[in-house]
Amino acid sequence: MDVPSVVRIGAAAYDEDQILGLTQAALRLQSKSRSFFLASGAFSGRLRIDLTILYSFCRVADDLVDTAKTPDEAKESIRKLNDFVDLSYQRMTRPAKIAALQEFIEASFPFNAQLALLQLPTHYLPQAPLRDLIKGLESDIKFSETTKSGTPNFPIATEADLDTYALRVAGTVAELCLVLVFHHYPSSSSATSAAAKERILKAGRTMGLALQCVNISRDIAVDAGLKRVYLPTSWLADEEDKDKDEGLAPEAVIRDPADARVEELRQRMLEKAFRAYEEARGAIEELPIEARAPMRVAVESYMEIGRVLRNGGGKKKYKVKAGRATVPRGRRLWVAWKALSRG
Repeated sequence: MDVPSVVRIGAAAYDEDQILGLTQAALRLQSKSRSFFLASGAFSGRLRIDLTILYSFCRVADDLVDTAKTPDEAKESIRKLNDFVDLSYQRMTRPAKIAALQEFIEASFPFNAQLALLQLPTHYLPQAPLRDLIKGLESDIKFSETTKSGTPNFPIATEADLDTYALRVAGTVAELCLVLVFHHYPSSSSATSAAAKERILKAGRTMGLALQCVNISRDIAVDAGLKRVYLPTSWLADEEDKDKDEGLAPEAVIRDPADARVEELRQRMLEKAFRAYEEARGAIEELPIEARAPMRVAVESYMEIGRVLRNGGGKKKYKVKAGRATVPRGRRLWVAWKALSRG
């Protein structure tokens, strides 16, 4: 029987797969997130590699759902991702599943996505955050569904729905990043203390929520183009519609995401983001010293998008690229330098 290349003893074959997968992951990171690509350069060694691969997996999983041609195809991608997680953890106790995992990936996923899944280091990542991440991606499919009355579905009805969504799609990723930090620096005081580790993981999930709220604030217009509104419907109800004696509806955001009232809600979302950021940021200083400054760069680089949006307000004192507010390159470098210089 032919043994899959990822488990062959031959170093050349193993290295070729690893190099190709890492190259794809780095290019994916560079093209999809300038903030995190800049931050990735501050990490070193195997941790940097694993964080890049983790980002690549998350990006691939998101794209499999978002680029699906139909809701049924998106749901099928969710099923396959869950099956991937099943097989990934089964192989740890059942070695025969190693070959089954590669066969499943090759048969179920596009070629350019396969190495992102194969190289995800599930042998030292917990399963629960991956499951929750997939649940978060699944909730995006609900935007393409209709209610029982036949009207468009907007699943982020309340702020609690927003929190659940943000924690699933971003809080989980932050948690997984921290698990990788603790894995690669196991002798640090924060890694050896169960109480400290849990406190930092909790703060990480909160920081993930903060970053997702910035993301939502930035992408209101882009999401509107996809018929999605992540601003809670209950928030919209608080804004008076000038043409009706009632609050705004999600459809109004889709029609005109530049409406002044939508800008007010953007600022409300940013306020929520910065409250969560202030609550969680202190935990960064408890990380192993090798990861402390790089993690600060990652967080501050992304939060700078929020600062640009918050300071610009409705006056648009920022550049827009592909419908998204962007931080000028010089400013991004300045933010990274300040974060690193704090040690």
